[in-house]
Amino acid sequence: MPRLPTPTDFPPALHLDIIPPRSGPPINILILLHGLGDTKTPFTSLSRSLNLPETACLAIQGLHPIPQIFTGSEVPSFHWGDDVLIDEAKGEIEMDSGFEKTREVLGDVVRRLMEGCGFPAKNILFYGFGQGGMAALSLISSSSSSSSSLPAFSTLEFGGLISIGGRLPSSSFPTTSTSSPNTTTKIKTPILVCGASNSTQITRQAIDGLKERFGSVEYVKWDKRGDSMPGSREEMVPVMRFFARRLRSRQGVPEGAVEI
Repeated sequence: MPRLPTPTDFPPALHLDIIPPRSGPPINILILLHGLGDTKTPFTSLSRSLNLPETACLAIQGLHPIPQIFTGSEVPSFHWGDDVLIDEAKGEIEMDSGFEKTREVLGDVVRRLMEGCGFPAKNILFYGFGQGGMAALSLISSSSSSSSSLPAFSTLEFGGLISIGGRLPSSSFPTTSTSSPNTTTKIKTPILVCGASNSTQITRQAIDGLKERFGSVEYVKWDKRGDSMPGSREEMVPVMRFFARRLRSRQGVPEGAVEI
């Protein structure tokens, strides 16, 4: 039976918030990963607002601070990439800047949840915005698991992954020289990806890339400019429906358990 994680279950250097269910022990756990230039704080608040039944939440802060020279602000901001790269054409920080270190750290978190806290893969879900969504996609499409006791993450079926404005990183596409059964067989974890109707990271090419790697991909296009977090009930409905389908319950799914 899964148990609620505690801070001592994770390395001290990892900055995270653990949000328990409002009632009863958890059977699911949702890992929340913020976007480029943000902190874990808004996602800690989001987890409380979601109030998902029988579900603990883990809001993790990006591994690396963004230097002030790039942000022009003293307000702390963090990212998930291996480096800070600038897209000179757009004059902004590139989201797809490698996720090797992030895969290692997040993989260790998942291992601790599975082996130390008793969560099966199907009871672990991910919610990421922008670069956080890319980090989650990079993790579950990985052909390793950071543990000799676990199979490759790409062979596991996690509870599901929601990516808001985050595409599959370029490093997660198999090449001809590195293709293997683990990288060519479609990944079982169901994906919900949401993006804007224009000025979006979720292009047709991005959708095709996800469908190339994953067996179940649901795409929702919001009628707005630029990828951002859900800002209305209409935008939140497909997210909550996804949770309603994928969250597990000790008593089935009671009527009205998930508010949309």
